[in-house]
Amino acid sequence: MRRTLFALTLAATFGSALPAMAEDATQDATTPDVGTKDPQGKSRKHVDKLEGIVVNAVPGGRNADQIVAPVAVLAGTALDDAKGVSLGETVSSIPGVQTSALGTAVGRPVIRGLDGPRVAVLENGLSAQDVSNVSQDHAVTLEPFLADQIEVLKGPATLLYGSGAIGGVVNVVDGRVPEKAPDNGFAGRAEVRTDSVSDGKTGLARFDAGNDQFAIHVDGMHRDNKDYDIPGGTLANSAVKTTSGSVGASVLGSWGYLGLSVSRFLDLYGSPAEPGDPAEGEDPVHIKMAQTNYTLKGGFVQPIDGISTIEFSLGHGAYQHVEYEGDEPGTTFSTDSNQGRLVVTHDELGGWVGSFGVQTQHRKFAAVGEETFVPATTTKGVGVFLTETRDFGPVKVELGARHDKQSVEPIDGAKRNYSPNSFSAGFAYRFDEQWHLSLNLDHAERAPSEEELFANGPHEASNTFEIGSDLGKEKSNQAELGLHFHGDVVEGKVAVYYNKYKNFIYLADTGEIEDDLPVRVWSQNDATFRGAEAEATFHLSDSPSGHWDLRVFGDTVRATLSDGGGNVPRIPAGRIGSTLSWNADGLRANVGAVRYMKQDKVAAFETDTAGYTLVNAHFGWTFINDERSQWEAFVDGNNLTNQTARPATSLFKDVAPMPGRNVSVGVRAYF
Repeated sequence: MRRTLFALTLAATFGSALPAMAEDATQDATTPDVGTKDPQGKSRKHVDKLEGIVVNAVPGGRNADQIVAPVAVLAGTALDDAKGVSLGETVSSIPGVQTSALGTAVGRPVIRGLDGPRVAVLENGLSAQDVSNVSQDHAVTLEPFLADQIEVLKGPATLLYGSGAIGGVVNVVDGRVPEKAPDNGFAGRAEVRTDSVSDGKTGLARFDAGNDQFAIHVDGMHRDNKDYDIPGGTLANSAVKTTSGSVGASVLGSWGYLGLSVSRFLDLYGSPAEPGDPAEGEDPVHIKMAQTNYTLKGGFVQPIDGISTIEFSLGHGAYQHVEYEGDEPGTTFSTDSNQGRLVVTHDELGGWVGSFGVQTQHRKFAAVGEETFVPATTTKGVGVFLTETRDFGPVKVELGARHDKQSVEPIDGAKRNYSPNSFSAGFAYRFDEQWHLSLNLDHAERAPSEEELFANGPHEASNTFEIGSDLGKEKSNQAELGLHFHGDVVEGKVAVYYNKYKNFIYLADTGEIEDDLPVRVWSQNDATFRGAEAEATFHLSDSPSGHWDLRVFGDTVRATLSDGGGNVPRIPAGRIGSTLSWNADGLRANVGAVRYMKQDKVAAFETDTAGYTLVNAHFGWTFINDERSQWEAFVDGNNLTNQTARPATSLFKDVAPMPGRNVSVGVRAYF
């Protein structure tokens, strides 16, 4: 039976699916697809195949159905329908993942209740190197509209990417360093759209060209959104303008590839939390952001006996943003960073296949101006890791370990040194052709971030006078148990997890006042996170009238501090949702609703969050589909019942609700 793209992308979250599922997906490729092309020029039905979804964030670039650890991938039309202004908004349709949200311009992913420095945000495996982890009013410098696919590793991923991934990883894959040429020598895509909620306009174009010796990549995107509507009015100072683009080129051969890219990201957005008050002589606050990244990347195939691939990435990033009050510049945040990553994948050795590697970073951070609550800081780190996989009949085993050395040194201050260690073990047992059981066990450690150690001053964005502390390593022990079913009519998964933290780092209220702001101190206490996720896709019909699928999902997480410390702040509300999808003869449509429950398990001085229901719908019509190009007109509807939506994860939920009813229309082309 043919599956829709949404169903197959959803199936990619079933990380421990074994080969029977891949074989099932291969059969689906024989069914005609409504079709658009991927960046390499192939019909997107090839991208839709489960075994064709390669997870780049995992060493060796393994397929989604071959990974035991929990992983989700957004690609193809599922990504088209999910795209939002921020990265967090885009991935929030994945079970266990929500967004922090300051309006639409700012939104960092929240994975199973963890955000900020606990979630690594990557571009093609390298850190974004912005300052979005320092404060919830800082945007991520990655553009979802230019992504080929977005990968989410849920649960500790410190093993692969260091202590900044103790809560998970979000990796944006955009192909800016070409790894191969398009199948037909040239491929591209373009899109224009406008929306009703902000009178917003977005346009993008991407081109890839080359042959068996050389490839080039060019992309560009511009967005201009005005203040957006909310139920009962317009949210002041919520406008955003974004421009992003890159140029990359690679030399290719049977030996592999070697390439370089240069990219630029520009952002100008207002803070709805600080709209200003002309009557009081207060000007609105806006942020002007710029980042330039240089990336050198290469991969070598079978360079020596016993080694199947060697891959490396080197990145240099220069970031700066200035916070303005009216026309007056306030605080300037900047980073200057260098990072490197080397991964060596060996051939099968005693039945084991795996990779080992090294990762380095050198980052200089500075904040100068009225809100200099964190001193200039230099962070250095190096880590080594090993991952191995082996099949024992019906049982797949994944093992891994990592050791890091990290130092954090403030200007005119004492250096702090940390040595985090991480270990993981994953098991997948296929006890039936349709039933699979997975178990993941992880121990992870995290070194504290700059603001947790050295903050000392007013932080207006969080309405807090923050004080850092001499903190030790944060340690996590997690267990996750998953049960998967993959049938012709139904595919489903349920997973439960338990995460016990030692020395969990959080911002504690002291009850004191400084500069008219509540004084909060970065503190440590043991904490417990426990949660569950479930989803299922029902293939209702496959007939000449079309293909019908029903997807249902839900997630919940509970997080508490030990010794009467109460609840961990800004934990996501539980959700339950469903989507009915249909496609036939160049048409596709879906309609769905997600219910966000009331969140009243809150921390001290945190307000409750009311529940709300978001109704969304998408329609696409492929009106040209030939050998040269494919064109689709689309209409997307979000929050169609115009609900007031205040995410429990947002520090600014009480002053900046999410957009009201929104209808977007546009055209996208693949050629």
